[in-house]
Amino acid sequence: MEQFSLNLPAGAPLSLVALLIHLSVGLVLALILRWHFQRFGSTLSNRDEFAQVFPFIVMTTVLIITVVKSSLALSLGLVGALSIVRFRTPIKEPEELAYLFMAIAIGLGLGADQMYATVMAGLVIMGAVALLRWARTGRESRNLYLSVDWSGQEGSEQPLEALNDVIVRHVATGDLRRVDARDGTLEATYYIDMSRGGSISALLDDLHRTFPGIGVAFIDQSQMPSV
Repeated sequence: MEQFSLNLPAGAPLSLVALLIHLSVGLVLALILRWHFQRFGSTLSNRDEFAQVFPFIVMTTVLIITVVKSSLALSLGLVGALSIVRFRTPIKEPEELAYLFMAIAIGLGLGADQMYATVMAGLVIMGAVALLRWARTGRESRNLYLSVDWSGQEGSEQPLEALNDVIVRHVATGDLRRVDARDGTLEATYYIDMSRGGSISALLDDLHRTFPGIGVAFIDQSQMPSV
């Protein structure tokens, strides 16, 4: 009686020397990626602390892919294991996700023995992002929220119109979002664009000169993460 057997494809042989080489290259690329995120990232989170996980992610991914590709049974087991894993760490900013995907992609490429393609593609991608950030420097619109709080003297007339006149002299556009006037006190919030070359210090000096004792606050929300 002939025995029935399944001829499953054998995985690639595991080479410890190749694994060490890929881990070393992954560590170097992870350190470059960490520096890139610290230098060109724009997130409000602690970039130094967040970037510390890049070497761990890259080298762990290299190890997983290297081991899994050597055995079909391990690859099937990995699918089952990943199906029960739940990540609870909140990642609110798309830029953080992009760098995490970059770290995982580097690990996948090195683990799949595509070292030269991974190194070249990784450096090209990081170089392209750096060039785009440099090209955007100096051309970004400076959109700010301006909040003022002023207690006027007795007999002062039309303080809101005077405030509008001061603001339009220094900003490209000024949009009044909120105003609250009561008992001689004026509170107003503007959304202003300083991209025309206006100076915040000049605007402050003009406001303090026109409205003695005024309280002024600038809030930059251009880098605030969406909720």
